Amino acid sequence: MDANSRFPARLPGPAISSIVGNSEEPLPSLSDLHDCEPKLEFDDTELLTPAPLEKDVMVGDFVLADDPELETENAPNPLEDDFEDQLREQSENFQATKNKCDFLGTDKQGRHIFGIYASRFPEKSQLEGFVRQVIKEIEPFVENDYILVYFHQGLKEDNKPSAQFLWNSYKELDRNFRKNLKTLYVVHPTWFIRVIWNFFSPFISDKFRKKLVYISSLDELRQALGLNKLKLPDTICDFDDKLNPSRGRVSQPATPNGRPTMQFGVTLKFIVMHSPCLNSIPPIVRKCVDSLSITGVIDTEGIFRRSGNHAEIMALKERVNRGEDVDLSSVNVHVIAGLLKSFLRDLAEPLLTFELYDDVTKFLDWPKEERSRNVTQLIREKLPEENYELFKYIVDFLVRVVDCADLNKMTSSNLAIVFGPNFLWSGRTNTSLEEIAPINAFVDFVLQNHKAIYLIDVNQRTVSVD
Repeated sequence: MDANSRFPARLPGPAISSIVGNSEEPLPSLSDLHDCEPKLEFDDTELLTPAPLEKDVMVGDFVLADDPELETENAPNPLEDDFEDQLREQSENFQATKNKCDFLGTDKQGRHIFGIYASRFPEKSQLEGFVRQVIKEIEPFVENDYILVYFHQGLKEDNKPSAQFLWNSYKELDRNFRKNLKTLYVVHPTWFIRVIWNFFSPFISDKFRKKLVYISSLDELRQALGLNKLKLPDTICDFDDKLNPSRGRVSQPATPNGRPTMQFGVTLKFIVMHSPCLNSIPPIVRKCVDSLSITGVIDTEGIFRRSGNHAEIMALKERVNRGEDVDLSSVNVHVIAGLLKSFLRDLAEPLLTFELYDDVTKFLDWPKEERSRNVTQLIREKLPEENYELFKYIVDFLVRVVDCADLNKMTSSNLAIVFGPNFLWSGRTNTSLEEIAPINAFVDFVLQNHKAIYLIDVNQRTVSVD
């Protein structure tokens, strides 16, 4: 009898209970306990495999069993298999498709939000390649804090991942994925998905376990993310309507008329018309930039990457909208940076305008020799005057941030990842990851070539770019 047959594949750690662990009876699948939801849950047939209670040690976020007998016999632990090879073999036949996950915007603290849908999972034989592609898509963004939203609706019998697969997928993630993930929202969870999570809880650190938040409705999700607009597939919205029939669909709010003192949540034109804006620069933007430009502040490591205190940012926004004169001299640098990002994100229309969206998302398709001309033409000829001036003002400031990259660790590409989604988004649908890449590349290009783009004074914009 070889080692593999003597020691069945199992997750590390104790059995679910001593009764189950010591029973000599055949162990049924937990699937037998939830026949009411046969097509909405994970493949659980591995979860109750008999396993002896062993001494456990913490490694990273999971508890790994210390099994001397396994080591003596040199029996391979199935959880320590080379999962890279598994992914490589399975992904050879995996055909890449677009929109494996969506970029849903930025939350109320300016963190990127990514949506993953169970309804888009391929069949089991292709799940490894699917996960590998998702990791590849969001990898450029996880250097910063980020949010992950998993929509459980639509999981089917033929694409349910096994417990072993979930474990191996977690191991595949590097430290940035786990460390910088701030919250994992599970939308429309069913009873058994909670059982799955409770089963894994003994193997997961308290710090990581606290990142999971169950969300029962889309209204609750909007509130948690601080997003009034959340464009999702109709199937998810229909499912939510059935679960929460009394709530109905949330209508998209119109741009508020508001008080003349408002600078957050209105259009840039509204601010210019009602506030004392020098060269179309809103007062709060000028205050943020002035405060962040000071030596010892602009070179703060992780400026714009780290999240500021949300309560402080919200309090400052309310004071500004009431017309109060706020003093930022003693405010934390990350709060001020978050306030500036929040201003851009809250604009009723993005600073680069809905009109430029289709052009900017084609940036990577332009021949390299034409990019300078095209970018200059878009910025200098198609942006409204007030948008042009504010964009130039912020770009000039961000270039100074890049000049301190040796200290603050924020290169032009890092800043482009942070500011791209706050400069431009779609007015029709969610911005996909395929579209966010050219937006960020466009902003990075502007930061690196700002001198050529803004060679002429801001008010002299009739110069030909041919």
